[in-house]
Amino acid sequence: MSLSLTELTLSHFRSHKLGRIALDERPVTIFGPNGAGKTNILEAVSLFSPGRGLRRASAEDMTRRPEALGWKLTGLLRAQGSVREIETWSEHGAARQVRIDEKSASQIALGRIARVLWLIPSMDRLWIEGADGRRRFLDRMALSFMPEHADASLIYEKAMRERNRLLKDQVRDAHWYRALETQMAESGHRIHQNRTEALALLSGAQQQAETAFPVADLELVQTEGVMPDTEGDLREALAESRFRDLAAGRTLVGPHRADLYGVYAAKSVPARDCSTGEQKALLVSLILANARALAEQIGAPPILLLDEVAAHLDANRRAALYDEILALGAQAWMTGTGPELFAGLGSRAQRIEVTEADGLSRIAVA
Repeated sequence: MSLSLTELTLSHFRSHKLGRIALDERPVTIFGPNGAGKTNILEAVSLFSPGRGLRRASAEDMTRRPEALGWKLTGLLRAQGSVREIETWSEHGAARQVRIDEKSASQIALGRIARVLWLIPSMDRLWIEGADGRRRFLDRMALSFMPEHADASLIYEKAMRERNRLLKDQVRDAHWYRALETQMAESGHRIHQNRTEALALLSGAQQQAETAFPVADLELVQTEGVMPDTEGDLREALAESRFRDLAAGRTLVGPHRADLYGVYAAKSVPARDCSTGEQKALLVSLILANARALAEQIGAPPILLLDEVAAHLDANRRAALYDEILALGAQAWMTGTGPELFAGLGSRAQRIEVTEADGLSRIAVA
């Protein structure tokens, strides 16, 4: 059983006024000049999963200019042995809506049907920039395994925002904090458990596979202190930290202070100290491991979105990547400036050419 998007229609989305693509389950290669709208297609596919998509953009930012009427994406998703019609849209910058088989649905419901993973150029600096990006990277992986991870994250973030508002206002009455800290402890403990489980699944998927890509040893660490072991411990830690948090004006304990530490296992070198090529190879390794673990968990590999990935790998690793995608049976959407980057795939992949003329992106299945 495979997971694939076999039809995609884009309306007033980014540079695409109207685009229609009909596909089968094979990998998809998208080529064309820079600025033609290749990544916009990947972003559209990423919105068939929960969240703000691979660019983390607002719904308003995704609308085609200058019309700014809103946008709509429609697709046929083959998943779990059936075909589902998915629609997602936004009108005039409002929060995006989802409909599954003509019925209104939540993004969490969408996450139970579609599993989409991505690797984009902005993630190349993952190991050398701030912890925020690494937390988001880990949370996307946790979300792929456990769609309910999104609920826990939303509850935690909302409660923490309210607690931080009290801290900034220098409110000292414990009564105002207790309910919020109870919510944060419950959802924060679930977040930590989900992240820990995701790392265990990734580790197993890496160790069991023979691959041309390096294994990354991963560890979840706290930027300060340690993460409390239980929900009760986290609730106590939040209460005990109030005076320190009042001085800082923000919450200093909890899963929002976590970081993902990675090591190139074969060389025992921290990922942040590896070469640019090694860091990219580690990221590819983790995305492939995530896909393998998901295939084992749900019986089908996820859809993969790999933006400009071929340009950053040498010929041997590029060939190895294609072989692994085909072995997984994943519908991988890959972009590049020219078709020669995907020559090694031959007829095993579908080809889409994207061009730009008169301010319009044009899509042609080659």
